[in-house]
Amino acid sequence: MELVYFETFREVAERQSFTRAAEVLGYAQSSVTTQIQKLEKTYGVPLFERHGRQLRLTPPGEELLKIAVKMLELYRESLEVVARQAGGTLSIGSIDSLASYYLPPYIQLLKAQFPELTIRLQTCSESAIAEKVKQGELDIGLLLADHTADVLLRCETIREEPLFLIARPDHPLTRFTEVTLEQLHEAEWIMAEESCNYRNMLEKALKAGEVPYRISFELGNPEAVKRCVITGLGIALLPRMVVEEEVRRGELAVLPFSHPDIRLELQMLIHPRKWMSQAMVAFTGLLLDKYKE
Repeated sequence: MELVYFETFREVAERQSFTRAAEVLGYAQSSVTTQIQKLEKTYGVPLFERHGRQLRLTPPGEELLKIAVKMLELYRESLEVVARQAGGTLSIGSIDSLASYYLPPYIQLLKAQFPELTIRLQTCSESAIAEKVKQGELDIGLLLADHTADVLLRCETIREEPLFLIARPDHPLTRFTEVTLEQLHEAEWIMAEESCNYRNMLEKALKAGEVPYRISFELGNPEAVKRCVITGLGIALLPRMVVEEEVRRGELAVLPFSHPDIRLELQMLIHPRKWMSQAMVAFTGLLLDKYKE
């Protein structure tokens, strides 16, 4: 039975008229009559009776009206609760750098809009993020990649994320107006972990250019990589978002280096059959609208 029948029943009962109820609801009077007849057929009793020209509820109709009002109030409450996603959960998978330097302001905006929402932020490798989105363990995956991360998933590019080659401000390479692959010969590198996309791109470019290099440290945390560079232990390749604050303060220098095969996109992964909650729609909208600006 459609809930709209109970709304029609309530209007007829309150206005004691099929005609006035039809006017308020925007229905033809015949439609109102049909809905009330269907209710009466369902319950097996007459809901209204006429006393002269006056329309009144029957005793069963009076009891049904009490229940119908409660049902309609509960329905309106359910719409409000679902719209707010009260008590819901949003699971986001991300690599370390995005979790630390990109996501916090967006999560803050989302929490302001949905204060009762529980947000689970899980950091893992790019391949693990894609797999967990496919398995339904994550609602949304965010990563940096140079190609479509997984053709079986809905993949949206939020923006291109520049990669900066960084060094201490007093490093010898900062004297050059342009740093080429050849000038990186035998450089001491602070590398991200092996599963990192931008490390793989860098090593591929160095090997293709037959440029020998040494890895002084291999670290899984971008913050640790920065600290090592600041102390003069080597140079590193990191996303702009990770280093822009230290560059602004003069603790790190960006070397004038670029390479066509070393570029990344910030991508958002969602399962193509994923049901989009209000919170999820709002969060993806925040990310994509920011890019459009």
